[in-house]
Amino acid sequence: MWLTADLPGTGGVFKAQEEDFVVEELPAYLPCGTGEHLFLLVEKQGLTTLDLVRRLARQCNIAERDVGYAGMKDARGITRQWLSLPASAAQGRLSETNDRFRILKTALHRNKLRIGHLRGNRFRILLREVEAQALPHAQAILCELAAHGAPNRFGAQRFGALGNTHHIGRALLAGEFEKAAQAMFTSGENIRNPRWKAGAELFAAGNFEKALEVLPETCRTERSVVKALAQGKTPRAALLALPQRLLRLYISAWQSEIFDRVVEARLDTLGRILAGDLAMKHINGACFAVADPRLEQSRADAWEISPTGPLPGAKKMLWA
Repeated sequence: MWLTADLPGTGGVFKAQEEDFVVEELPAYLPCGTGEHLFLLVEKQGLTTLDLVRRLARQCNIAERDVGYAGMKDARGITRQWLSLPASAAQGRLSETNDRFRILKTALHRNKLRIGHLRGNRFRILLREVEAQALPHAQAILCELAAHGAPNRFGAQRFGALGNTHHIGRALLAGEFEKAAQAMFTSGENIRNPRWKAGAELFAAGNFEKALEVLPETCRTERSVVKALAQGKTPRAALLALPQRLLRLYISAWQSEIFDRVVEARLDTLGRILAGDLAMKHINGACFAVADPRLEQSRADAWEISPTGPLPGAKKMLWA
């Protein structure tokens, strides 16, 4: 479902080349110049953020959990983001230019960079082979969004290359570890690598030993789970042995799926404040539960606030 589904689109090819998709992280703050943490502005290409974390951790001989970052960035494209390392561990061990990433800037700061320490992301997207009327079509779409607002889903990029991370997260939260393991391979139609596809089929057939033989080395997570199962470990033990960051990523993917469902349900009433809504103040991003929708509607009409969606957690309701 799309807010502008009734308008003609532009057509075209998205991400035909990596330079067609450029993402620049907008930090919540800049490093102050002193402190025990070294902040790095890194440009990467063809790597996920977790791939980059692994490489930096290896270079500095530290645990992956000691590498801080504010948010995840796509592998396909050129992305720039800040990361942090313990300054003492990084000294003399970092190379400015590496395979698939380079360090653009460094500075010291007092604290470690953590998830959420960003204002947002700036995108530059190039569509190739667009339709002849792409420009007026795009202008009409932008006018519609300017008038009514732009529903901001997390979208498919949040759910991994196979579109399955939210299914894994849901099963983990439910304690259904066998289903979580199965969910890693149940999107076989999206697998392009023939060895990966063969490994998924062998996994589905219960032949873990053979699956481990054919799965590519790049499938680190899948190989870790399959190896544990081949050794006779339970699905619970196999999954909980994965890095905590990765498990949290699966959980956050399920949170994102819930948020996206709420956004889709609200497309027809996007500009209205309803009872029970969570609303966000545009001026500072602060969120609150709507007690009186009639009172808050005038603020929404003035573009001071907007309805937002939930990110349910164990302790409280968060907002996106």
